[in-house]
Amino acid sequence: MTTKCEVIVIGSGIGGLCCAALCARAGHEVMVLEAHGQAGGAAHGFERQGYQFESGPSLWSGLGRWPSSNPLAQILKALDEPVEVIPYRDWDVLFPEGHLRIGVGADGFEKVVAELRGPAAVEEWRSFAEVLQPIAAAADALPLLALPPGGLDGLGPLLRRSGRLLPHLPALRHLSGAFGPMVDRHLQDPFLRHWVDLLCFLISGMPMADTNAAAMATLFGEWFEPDACLDFPKGGSAAVVQALVRGLEKHGGSLRLGARVTRILLDGDRAVGVELVNGEQLAAEHVVSNADTWSTAKLLPESTSPSWRRQRLDTPACGSFLHLHLGFDARGLEDLPIHTVWVGNWERGIDAERNAVVVSIPSVLDASMAPAGQHVLHAYTPANEPWAQWSDLERSTEAYEQQRERRCQVFWNVLEQRIPDIRSRCRIVMEGTPLTHRHFLSVHQGSYGPALSAAKGLFPGVQTPLKGLLQCGASTFPGIGIPPVAASGAMAAHAITGQRAQKQLLECLSL
Repeated sequence: MTTKCEVIVIGSGIGGLCCAALCARAGHEVMVLEAHGQAGGAAHGFERQGYQFESGPSLWSGLGRWPSSNPLAQILKALDEPVEVIPYRDWDVLFPEGHLRIGVGADGFEKVVAELRGPAAVEEWRSFAEVLQPIAAAADALPLLALPPGGLDGLGPLLRRSGRLLPHLPALRHLSGAFGPMVDRHLQDPFLRHWVDLLCFLISGMPMADTNAAAMATLFGEWFEPDACLDFPKGGSAAVVQALVRGLEKHGGSLRLGARVTRILLDGDRAVGVELVNGEQLAAEHVVSNADTWSTAKLLPESTSPSWRRQRLDTPACGSFLHLHLGFDARGLEDLPIHTVWVGNWERGIDAERNAVVVSIPSVLDASMAPAGQHVLHAYTPANEPWAQWSDLERSTEAYEQQRERRCQVFWNVLEQRIPDIRSRCRIVMEGTPLTHRHFLSVHQGSYGPALSAAKGLFPGVQTPLKGLLQCGASTFPGIGIPPVAASGAMAAHAITGQRAQKQLLECLSL
C-alpha cells in the first residue's frame, strides 16, 4: 500500500466531515476520500454562470445561536468555525386550504390556525405543545454528542449525567419511539394532523407514524421558543461544508476529491484500508464509511459477515427525488418568500408521488447567490419519487428525457401559480431525476436513505461486526436529516478517539 494514515473516511457528506474533523481535532491523522468533484454529499453546492446552486438541504435551524441543541452547531463550535447565517421567521405554503404565509414559532402558527380552524384548534395545538415540551427538554438534557458509539444502548452517559437527567426520567421513554402515536393521542383536528405529518416527512422522508419522536419533539421545542427562527447559511449549504472542511484541514486532516473507493480491504475480520478505482491502495487503522448502507455492504467481500451484509443489502429504501434548478430574472418579484411548500391533496397521503414540492429561492435572502437582478431556485419533490419509475431507463436517452419532462411538469405547475411567466424569465433550466441523484451522490436508487420505521426500533449504530470499520451518516443512528447525520459522525469519532477526548469535547461545549 502506497499511503497509510490512522483514519480514512469514505465520503464527504456532513456526517463524514463531522467525524473526520473531530478525529483530526483529537490529534489523529485523517484522510477523507470523496468520489465527486465537490465535497458535501447531498449538501454540496455548484456554480453555473454566476448562479450558486444547492443540491440538497434547504431548511436549517439552530446554527445562528448559542447555546444550540443542534449537533452540527455544536461541532462547528468545537472546531471554532462559525457559519454566518441570515435569520428569517416565515415561509409560504400552497395547501388545499389556500396560499398561506406561516410564521416560525408558536404565535405565527397559531394565528394561521385561528384563521383556518378557529379557537378550538388553537387550544388543541397549545395542549399538544405542552405535551411535547418535557420530551424536548429530556432530549436537550441528553445531547446526542454525549452518547457513546453504541447510542441509546449505552447506559454510561445516563449514569454519568444522572443528576441532570433525573427530572426528565418520565419523558426519556419517548426518545426512542415513533411520533405518530403521540400525535394520535393529542391531535384530532385534520389540518393540525396534516401539518405535523408534512413536517415529519420533510425531516425523515417518512410519515409521522414512522418518524422518531425525539427528533420531532426537539424540532417543535426550538420552534416554540419566543425568538424562534430558521437560519439560512450565508453562501448556502456549501458554506457549512466549507466550514467543516476548514475545521478538518486546520487540524491536519486532508480531503481528496475524485477519489472513488471500490472496496474496503480486510485482513481476516479487520478493516485495514481501501482500494480506489485507479487501483491505488491506502492503509488505515480505522475506516469509516459515510456511504449509504447498501453501498457500504457492496464494498465488502460477499463472504464477510454474510447475515449482517445481507441485512444491509435488504434494507428498505425511502423514495427518491425530482429536482429543478433555475436561474431567472427577478424583476418585479420583490415579495417572493425564500421557501414555498406545495401539497396537492392531503387525502392521497403526504408520501404519495408528486403530491408535495419544496421550493427554495435562497437569493431572496442572500443576493450573492445569483447575479445582480437574478434569482436562483432549487425545487425538489421530498423523497416521494418512486425508483420504479426510473429503474429501467438510462440517462441521456430519448425515453429518459421524455419521462423527465413529463414527471418534472409538477414543478412548473406549482411555480406558475406564483410566477405565471416563470418560463420566459429563465436563463438556466436544469431538471433532475432519481438517476441524476444517484449519479452525483452515489446513493442507492437515488434514495433519501433507509426506510426504517421508528415504530420498529432505532437505526443501526455506527459500529459493525468488523474491527476497525465504522459507519456514519443517514444510514445510522440517529437517522436521516442534518442534525442526526452530524451526531452519527460524532459517535463514529468517539469510537476512535475514546472517552477522554469525548469528555474534553463536552467540557469545551459546556454540555
